[in-house]
This record gives sequence, C-alpha cells and structure tokens, in this order.
Amino acid sequence: MSAAEFDQKPGQVSISPLLQTLAYPNEQRPVEAGDIASAFALIFEDRLSAIQTAALLTLLHSTGKDKDAEIIAKCSNRMREAASQVDRPTLKKVIKARSKKEGSYRGGLCDIVGTGGDSHSTFNISTTASIIASPLIMVAKHGNRAQTSFSGSADVLNAISPIPPKISAVSCDNLPQVFESTNYAFLFAPNFHPGMMYANPVRRALGLRTIFNLMGPLANPVDWAIEARVVGVAYQSLGPVFAEALIQNGCKKAMVICGEEDLDEISCAGNTNCWKLNEYPNPAYKGSPDDDSSSDEDEYETPRTLVKLETFKLHPSDFGLPVHPLTEVYGKKMPKDNAAKIMSILRNELPRDDPILHFVLMNVAALFVISGICDSDTSDMGPGDDGNVITERGPGGGRWKEGVRRARWAVESGAALKCLEGFIEVTNKFE
Repeated sequence: MSAAEFDQKPGQVSISPLLQTLAYPNEQRPVEAGDIASAFALIFEDRLSAIQTAALLTLLHSTGKDKDAEIIAKCSNRMREAASQVDRPTLKKVIKARSKKEGSYRGGLCDIVGTGGDSHSTFNISTTASIIASPLIMVAKHGNRAQTSFSGSADVLNAISPIPPKISAVSCDNLPQVFESTNYAFLFAPNFHPGMMYANPVRRALGLRTIFNLMGPLANPVDWAIEARVVGVAYQSLGPVFAEALIQNGCKKAMVICGEEDLDEISCAGNTNCWKLNEYPNPAYKGSPDDDSSSDEDEYETPRTLVKLETFKLHPSDFGLPVHPLTEVYGKKMPKDNAAKIMSILRNELPRDDPILHFVLMNVAALFVISGICDSDTSDMGPGDDGNVITERGPGGGRWKEGVRRARWAVESGAALKCLEGFIEVTNKFE
C-alpha cells in the first residue's frame, strides 16, 4: 500500500497523476491551471489526503507555479466558491440603500489588503486604513489572525479596548445586518472559509509560505460585490502577477502596490511601485454608458466596461506628505499596543505630522482614489468639510492629495471612529 493510499480516508481521491506531472514535467502533457484548481477544490471538501495536500503545496512552491497568475486566479476562485455564501439579493439591497455614489464611485464594497510576508513588521496599516475609509465608501475588510507578523488584522481588532468588535460572530447570515448599521464590516476568514480547516494543519506543519498566502487577498467571500480594492504584495515580481490575476478574476478597479523596500503597502519612506487597473467603456456594449445597474455580468454577456493596466511610481510627496524612515513606523508590538494606537488615531489624538498617521493616510488616500470618489469636483462630506476639492492629478492620473484631504476629514471629524463604534455595537448583539 502506498503512503498516499495509507493516508486516505473514505471518500478521498488521489491526485497522483497531477503530482507526478508537476514533479516530472512533460511537454506532451503540460499541467493545466484548471487541473490544479480542481485539486484545491478537493482540499476544501476534505477529499484530499494530508500527504497529497502537502505534496501539492510543496511542488507548486518548488516549481514556482504558485506565482503563476492563472493558477492563483483559478485557485482563489475555487476558494471563493467553497466559502459560506451570503444571500446576494439581500446584501445588494442593503448596499444600494446605504451607499452614497460620488465621482466615479458607484457605491459598491471596497477592500484593502496585503499578502504579508514582507518582513518589515510595520504597524497595522491596511486594517487602520480600512476603518478610516469607511465613512465615505463601504468597506468589507477580509482578514485573519497573524500569519507572518506580530499582530494580524483579527488580532488587533480583538484587542480594542474597552469593548472590541465581536468579529467571530459575523457570518454570511448576518453580514447584511451589519451593513444596515454601519459602512464597515470585518470578514474574519475562518467564519467564511470553513474548508480551510482541512488545509491549516498541513500549512503549519510545512512551515513555508505557500500559494494560500497569495490566494488570501483574492478570496474575499463577497468578491462579487467588491467594486474597488488595493492589494499590497511583498516583493516586486508579484506586482504584475497579481495585477493579471485580478484581471482574470474580473476586477476592473484595483491597484497592486509594492514599496521599493519590498513592502506590501504604500511606503512612507520612498517610492512605491504601482500596477493600476483602469476601467473604460466597452464600445461593444449596447446599453446606456451611464447604466450603473448592479446586475451581474457573466461570460455570455457583453461587459459594460473593459480594463487596461498602467504602471507608475508613487512617492509621499505625491500625497503632499514628507518622507519618514520605516524605523519610525515599526509595529513589532503586541496586538493590544497596536490597538491602542489605532484608537488614538481614530480619536484624533496624534499630531498632524505623526509618521504613522501619515503612513496610514497615504494608504487610505490610495483606496479613495481607486474607488473613484476623488474624481468628484464637489465635496460635501459633512461637518468640518471645507469643500475645497484638490483637483491636482499626480502619477497615474490620481488625485492623491485629495485622497489625503478626505482621509484627514474622516479622522478629524470623528466619522471613522463612529463607523467602528457602529461595527462594535452591532456585532456585540450577535450570539
């Protein structure tokens, strides 16, 4: 009896032919991305043995196929298909009732996330940025506990004092209820991806970064409702790979970022390389160009818009901000320390020139620009908004300084804190 057969449980299947093809490449029988994705679907159903799961992950890593855009796209698609599903009509109705369209932002959900693994251990930038962005755009932040850092997004939210949000209670069943109360929701990955329980022991035992680390940013369980996103990658070569994977997954408003220090956020210390997906009207579309219907576009329909990729660099000066060395924004602290810092930011207790505040504001601004809200030539955010829109455009045609202006308003007006408080309040009502 082979080791794979010995390890198999009833109902599990063998992928030995696929593993052999990966291990011993054959030009006459190339490995197809769809075959690899089908193997991943077996993992989520507990139909693949631990030995073969480990072999698959290791072979993908050793052959470099875990950096292939088509493979990442198709595997993440299978991961989303296996996730617990939110009722689409109900969530669409809630989003439509709550969201506010502005500029070229159509009111959809947004996300900001990174792959992790950049070894810089900076502060919880994307988590903080997601909260600050939520007064103006609807945010569905997908995240998990720490994998490669001191303090993951779930860890820091659970450490908020005096009452943290009850992120473990947010599920596919009550997510629409969350968005009825606030613009912000944190989607705790284990609650929405139950099939990952079969992969996690293998990942821990292997002790190396696998394709799952790259699939996470593309596995938002409400991906179909995400209008815009910013995705940080840990090293430069992943930039074009992730951009292509996003395009293959049907994304049309997104930006992949990588600081020149191999940082999975927009860097406060210097240049950041950017791969931006630009949406433009499809000349073959027969409907009204102003039609913003939320009806799904499938492969058999003519899409309303198409997408093209643009690359450029961003610098803190493009946001109207100074440079700060990464040593000033390290986050090598316990979750409770970072949570306290987040609350200080949201309570507007930090000086306007604080390095971590600047670091966060740039990343919020990026999400605002990608969402399209900064394209508006008018501004009526609420009390404290002077209405003086900054129309200056920088690299990639983005109004990055306007993004910072809006991000500062979200902090200084208390609107971001109110959104987080709404999330805390509604989640603590759940069992």
